[in-house]
Amino acid sequence: MSEAVYLQTDQPDGVPPLALTGERTLPDVPAENYWYRRHLVVYEWIAARVAGLRVIDMACGEGYGADVLARGAATVVGVDANPEAHEHARLRYRAANLSFERGLIERFSAPADVVVFLQTIEHLEDPDAALVHMRGLVGDHGAVYVSTPNVLTLAPRGAARSGNPWHVHEYRQGEFEGLLRRHFSTLQLYGLFHARRLRAHELALKCGWDAAHRRLGLTERFYARFTPAIDVRDFRLRPVGMADLDRALDFVAVCHP
Repeated sequence: MSEAVYLQTDQPDGVPPLALTGERTLPDVPAENYWYRRHLVVYEWIAARVAGLRVIDMACGEGYGADVLARGAATVVGVDANPEAHEHARLRYRAANLSFERGLIERFSAPADVVVFLQTIEHLEDPDAALVHMRGLVGDHGAVYVSTPNVLTLAPRGAARSGNPWHVHEYRQGEFEGLLRRHFSTLQLYGLFHARRLRAHELALKCGWDAAHRRLGLTERFYARFTPAIDVRDFRLRPVGMADLDRALDFVAVCHP
């Protein structure tokens, strides 16, 4: 597969495409669409809850999530330390209530009602320090949204962790919840699960679809159509008590001081 496959396609004039490295997910890469939609559904869920508020999107990466949040928030600041991601986001996403800052998440400070921190805590050597900082930014009445992949579904069966070289620590539900409860008095925990066509695909895999498509020579043709067709409706968030979170793809927490 050529390197160009891993670059974003169809970017606006003057916006440099980002390369897919595995450190962050990207829109506009057909082969990455599953992961992009898996992240996007959580951003859209949060966006419906932060209308009229001041929001900081920590470790915003390419910027698509900050752009989603800005559709209803009073203001959104996307923060990322990576120079290429910051420059791309600054050029790609423009709105009067949206800005991007290059900086470290542990040091960036601005007034906020909400901090959004998705799919990044697993990258940190000192997650406690980051959470202390974010709790301070939202004060006594704000909220911090945090998500992370579930190691039980991310890693191969029986493995202690996935092979993602960017991850420092991958969490089980109890570990993740314990980390957050050290810093927040109130916590609502949700799990992200497959729905619709992705749930049907799960069931097909259990019935031997992996072996069948290889035997029939359909693998490349099937996934060339299936993966780009995935959208946010193919995922569903469920709260604790309505789901077995050991089977969740990702954990999503709403934290209040």
